[in-house]
Amino acid sequence: MTARRKIATGLSGLTLAGGLGGCADMPLFEPRGESAAQPAAVAPLPGAGSSPGAAAGAPVVDAVTVEEFDTTTPEERAAAAAPPPRASGGDEALGTTVASLGNPAEPGFWAETPLVASARQGRLTNPDTGASVQVELRPSGGEPGSGSRVSLPAFRVLGAPLTALPELTVTGL
Repeated sequence: MTARRKIATGLSGLTLAGGLGGCADMPLFEPRGESAAQPAAVAPLPGAGSSPGAAAGAPVVDAVTVEEFDTTTPEERAAAAAPPPRASGGDEALGTTVASLGNPAEPGFWAETPLVASARQGRLTNPDTGASVQVELRPSGGEPGSGSRVSLPAFRVLGAPLTALPELTVTGL
């Protein structure tokens, strides 16, 4: 291939990329109708209104630090760490899981785990620190043993370093 042909091919590729890149701002590619105007509402989990951190808002768009991403209040963290009431007696040991930090931009106390088939309230316990936290257990869709993802506020209450992979005990409430 000659140098002239290489230059012509490169320039035509740049022209095409630049031309298509400008299409991104066109209304043609924006969603329309009722579904575009309002995001779909997510049905709250039964009893979720009383869950610690349920009212935590999303972090600011340009969040960088742990404190900026964790929008829960000290009171919400204390409530999540409080021992569960013993009156229910419906606690169910679900197993253990190796946990990693989940999406830090998703607020609240939650864990995505293969140990549940549907969303429910639960508790994570870190045997290394003795700390535990009440969370919403969400199905991850993974195979048993594939590990879990835990919210930033829950990871902090458990006293685990954010880069650690702690083995946690999971209990359904």
